[in-house]
Amino acid sequence: MTKRHGYALLAAIVAVIVVISAAIYIGVAADEGGGQSNLAGGRAPRGSAAPASTGTWVGAWSASPAGAEPGTETAGMAGHSVRNVVHTGAGGTSARITLSNLYGQQPLTVTHATIAVAETPNSATAKAGTMTRLAFGGATSVVIPSGQQVLSDSVGVDIPLDADVLVTTFSPTPSGPVTYHPHARQISYLADGDLSDEVSGVSYTVQTPYWRYLTAVDVLSDEAEGTVVALGDSLTDGDASTVGANHRWTDYLSDRLRAAAGTDGVPRYSVVNQGIGGNRILASGLGRPADNPSALSRFSRDVLERPNVKAVVIDLGINDILRNPNAVDPTTITDGLRALVEQAHAHGLRVVGATLMPFQGHGGYTDQREAVREAINAEIRSGKVFDAVVDFDKAVRDPYNPRRFQSEYDSGDHLHPGDKGYERMAQVFDLSSLKGAVAAAL
Repeated sequence: MTKRHGYALLAAIVAVIVVISAAIYIGVAADEGGGQSNLAGGRAPRGSAAPASTGTWVGAWSASPAGAEPGTETAGMAGHSVRNVVHTGAGGTSARITLSNLYGQQPLTVTHATIAVAETPNSATAKAGTMTRLAFGGATSVVIPSGQQVLSDSVGVDIPLDADVLVTTFSPTPSGPVTYHPHARQISYLADGDLSDEVSGVSYTVQTPYWRYLTAVDVLSDEAEGTVVALGDSLTDGDASTVGANHRWTDYLSDRLRAAAGTDGVPRYSVVNQGIGGNRILASGLGRPADNPSALSRFSRDVLERPNVKAVVIDLGINDILRNPNAVDPTTITDGLRALVEQAHAHGLRVVGATLMPFQGHGGYTDQREAVREAINAEIRSGKVFDAVVDFDKAVRDPYNPRRFQSEYDSGDHLHPGDKGYERMAQVFDLSSLKGAVAAAL
């Protein structure tokens, strides 16, 4: 196959993916039956328990469903209360959640779900007076069909920004495998029996490093006016950052946006993290549905379905280099990035793209792969891929050897930053670049 024919084939494949994704997005948005596939960015759900209020629905937290949890193929979480601990990037007067059964092979029955503010960070204990029962279409229980998700009714509860929130679900019947996000960098909890309403948290004796079923928490905010989605791989997911500390680069970016909101053209946006460890632009993992779905295939769900999304930050490509047994053509990756930008622009979203950070010293490093990385970065810096660029590579690389991390930013594996590296990534972000006109063509 000639290079020209190869590019033509890629373009055709990308076009098909974009069309299918758009069709799925439109079809799901049109479905109002039973609330089983309500989108988090849609209108307020029917049967809302929240009082009439003003504000804007924005994402306070999210995590992409990344795969089927090993060992849960038969029973799922039957008979257990799952208490997910998540950290908010926005506060509000009402909240709603999204639960996913994307990887389930049978319907998931949730008979009881609650939301509460944690008494202290990383704790299973709820703050007094905040434990609130959730409903779905007016009912306290819901059945989520295999491969689908559900948006809860909104409920009036004060959710602080920069706080840990507890979302608890109870499933009485086998419903495996469990849809989960494995690299949470956050400890959540399990308890035997239906203890969704337990405030003390004393029964939640089992700790878990996963988020299960829960994929989003939205809030009705009078401070934020839109949502920024960070789409990426383990570098966005926060691998190697301190567990429970919220030291992903997206957390630091959220802090900076909040502190500077409304000054010097800085927008009032919340930030949600849609990183998946090992994620690639073009290729998905194994299974049906595929574990670790490609960025192209999950763009509609993980970006377009977020509430009032205004901009997307894309930090992807390093796994397309590392996980390809042969030398990948850099044009293949930049074409894939442009296909993501096309999807974003079709919905009026501004796109900020990141350069690929160095990885010399990592086991997957070769001079050939380094040349691909440098070629991709040159194209990104040229302004021909994204609306704006954040130069993560320049921010963390060793000035004396730009092929590797500066030591103070390296986690030690020479691929992922440590906490200081993630903070540095957020520091070099031009906050005003998140707002502005969308390029007519790139």
